[in-house]
Formats: sequence, structure tokens, C-alpha cells
Amino acid sequence: MMKILIFALFVAGAYGCGQPAFPPLVSRVVGGEDVNPHSWPWQISLQYNREGEWRHTCGGTLISDQWVLTAAHCISSGRQYRVAMGKHNLQEMEDSAVFMGTSNIIVHEKWNPMFIRNDIALIKLESPVTFSDTIMAACVPPAGLILPHNEPCYVTGWGRIYTGGPIADILQQALLPVVDHATCSKGDWWGFMVKETMVCAGGDGVVSGCNGDSGGPLNCQNSDGAWEVHGIVSFGLGLSCNFPKKPTVFTQVTSYTDWINSVSSHCRIRFGFCDTAENMTCPQTASFLPQKMVAY
Repeated sequence: MMKILIFALFVAGAYGCGQPAFPPLVSRVVGGEDVNPHSWPWQISLQYNREGEWRHTCGGTLISDQWVLTAAHCISSGRQYRVAMGKHNLQEMEDSAVFMGTSNIIVHEKWNPMFIRNDIALIKLESPVTFSDTIMAACVPPAGLILPHNEPCYVTGWGRIYTGGPIADILQQALLPVVDHATCSKGDWWGFMVKETMVCAGGDGVVSGCNGDSGGPLNCQNSDGAWEVHGIVSFGLGLSCNFPKKPTVFTQVTSYTDWINSVSSHCRIRFGFCDTAENMTCPQTASFLPQKMVAY
């Protein structure tokens, strides 16, 4: 038992959350750029099976060795999903890739597809994934933390390269400064559509998230240098992915920290690992799975 504990602590230290082995080349996923391979090792591709072929539908964020954070609108009832981890190019066979099925999908019980409220879901992997240089968890920020205006964050995903364009093969990244709620909720921005449980980023008319980025992370670096997932790509303007004063809108993770902890209540997320208490199991019953509503 002592050997197991020492090994677990060693692995946790070697692969602490939000500390990639290959640091991202951050610079000034429309108008974005190819990422440094495996520099966002918590980025996953959520894929569904259609006629025997696995297809990318959304992004997501690995927040422990068992749980993935994504958007509620990415989930459709009746679909078979798998999670692709350690991927860089979706069109290539990569030794770093790990594909895993799901044992449970929990959509927020107050998910409202009409007004895109509570657009958050958790996916439990069929078994814990082994962390490596190419697969590790992002940190979950503390509850209630609000990012300041113009905080530099990065959206990542395999979404469309431009409005109406093809899905990216190689993972993309783009700098999206945070837009505070007071600005984003102005009438000529998003107005009443944006709630305080959301976070806006971008809006310069040049760089944004786009279709296919849904569910993926808004990555922001904390004062200790670790990367935290502060947002889940939720929606944007349908006419154009990159329109002035219409920033990408994310579900604000810090507004749902209690929900995340409640769903994974038997799994304490520490060091990016899910520690299951003795004689207890993680939740096995999913909430309702609404029909997919295309937001982003």
C-alpha cells in the first residue's frame, strides 16, 4: 500500500495539472495558428460513430484522469461517443493517441437549449487514463473567480478555419482577450443574451472560435504559471465566426465549480487525478441527454 501511495504521489508531481511538458508557443481558431504539438495536452476530441466511422464533433477538456468537461449542446441522445486524447492531427495515426469510450455522460439538469443557458456537461471515461507527456489534465480554477477585462487567454480546437470553411486537421490556438461582463452585455455587443455565468473573449472581428470548437477550453494561465480552464466554448454569431463586438461566448467554469464537484462527489479531483474513496463509486446515472442544438 505504501509503495502504491508513493508511486501515485510521484506521478501526480510529474504530471501536475496545467503544466504541459511541451509549453505552448503563445503569440498574438479563426485567424489562429497551428499549435506546438501536445502543448495543450488536456484538449480532447469528442467523436461520435456514424456508419462505422468516428467523426469529430466537439472539443473538451480533461480535468482529471477520469473526467472530461465539455458543452451540453455537444451531447445528443442515442449517439455513441468516444474521447480522443493525445491528438495533434486528427487525420493522422499518432503513437501518442489514446481512444477511450465513456461510462457516463452528465448534462447539466438546467441546460436550456433555447437560450443556451447552463451549457455544460461532464463525461466519465470508461477507465482512468494514464497521464504522459502528451496527455494530462488542466487545472480547474477556484469557484467565483472572475477574470479581469483584457486578460490574455487562448482558445484551442479543431473547429472551422474560417466561416463556412473546413474543419482543421491540426489543433489550432488563438489569443482571445477576456471581455468583461459590463462590456459584453452592452446592447451593441451581446446584450441580454450574455449572463454572469458566461465569459466573453475576443470580439475584434479578426480572431474567434468557430463551429467545431464547441466544448473546448478557454485556457488562462494563473500566477503560478499553471494553465486553468476558465471557459467552455458555447456560442457565437451564426452569420460569421469573426464579427466585431460579437466575441466568442463561453460557459464560465468558475460559476459551476460546485456542480462539477457535486457530479464527481465521490471523486476528489486532486493533482488532476480522481481519488475514489474506499467502497464508493463515481455516479453511474446520467441526467437527460437533450437533442443536439448547434451553437458552436
